[in-house]
This record gives sequence, C-alpha cells and structure tokens, in this order.
Amino acid sequence: MAAERRELADLFEALTPEQWNAPSLCAGWRVREVVAHMSMGFRHPTARVLVELVKARGSLHRVTDRLARRDAAAHPDAVLAGFLRTHAHHPWTPPVGGLAAALGHDVVHGLDVTVTLGLDREVPEDRRRILLDAVDPRAFRIFGTDLTGVRLCADDVDWFFGSGAPLHGRGQDLLLVAYGRKLPAGRLRGEEVHRFVTA
Repeated sequence: MAAERRELADLFEALTPEQWNAPSLCAGWRVREVVAHMSMGFRHPTARVLVELVKARGSLHRVTDRLARRDAAAHPDAVLAGFLRTHAHHPWTPPVGGLAAALGHDVVHGLDVTVTLGLDREVPEDRRRILLDAVDPRAFRIFGTDLTGVRLCADDVDWFFGSGAPLHGRGQDLLLVAYGRKLPAGRLRGEEVHRFVTA
C-alpha cells in the first residue's frame, strides 16, 4: 500500500491543470475529486465522518461525494497529491474488507485516473494478484457491478472469475469491471463487451 501511494503521488504531481480537471471513471468526479477522496480516510477522523453521515441521512455515497468535492475545492493540486505521500504508511482500512480492500481502494482509484487520461500505468503484478484473488461478489451491490452471464478472463495473469460468456482483458482492466467501472472502448474483448464500455 505504501509503495502504491507513493507511486501515485509521483504520478499525480506530474499532471497538468487540464488533466486535474478532466473527468475520471468515477461518474460525476473529475480527477481532482478522485484524488481528494483517496486520502479522505487518512485526514477525516471517524467522529467527523459520522457527523457527516447523520447530515446525509445515512448515505455513505453522499458523504464521500460531499467531502471529495469540498476537499477538491479547498486544496491545490500538489497538496492533494502530497496527502498520499504524507500518509503512505497510514493503517486506514475501509469498513469492510481489511487490508486487501484498502489496497483495492488505492489501486482502483489510481486506475480511475490513469485509464481515463490514457496513461499506460501497469499496476505491479503482486498487487494485481492480491486484488484479483480478493474479488468478492458480496461487494458487487456496493459498486453496482453486474457480471450476470459473464466470465472474466485475464490475458496477462492466470485468473478468471464467474461463469458465462468470456470477457477478456488485462487483469487490471477486469479489476475495474469487478468494481463496477465502464472502460473506454478497445480495452476489453468478448460478446458482452458492450455492457462494460463507455457510450
């Protein structure tokens, strides 16, 4: 996790202002909202998040959206990127999923940025393997994932998930699919590919 955060901090610090304001794979968020969100767990105490959760009538999605937009507006680009480096060794984990979910949070949001910007960053294989092996259908409802009738088949690692029509792609792209993302055309192959690409 620490290595992933430091590498992403380096990458984010090199982005142009136009890239910071570009849309990400997270619907409704620019790159800057995604990066702001990535360090939310490090910077906001649990008590504050609970207060925000009450204000949002129990909706965690509304809380994360509100805080991401607020922080994205409040901090310059370099500061948002620097939060990841400063907190590289922070022990934060999401409410469910433990350390693998914390790594997934960093990796997937990093891909939300790099894929949409067309930056060909390859997530190291050891990190990809941990996250692919941790794909859990119990989390699909949280991410809006529907893999009904689809078998994810990685081209670059020995991994598959599900049953049905094969959907081929790089492991990290299939990880994005498992996390409910739609990808730009050309990154996936299969008869059901239309379900998993942006319009």
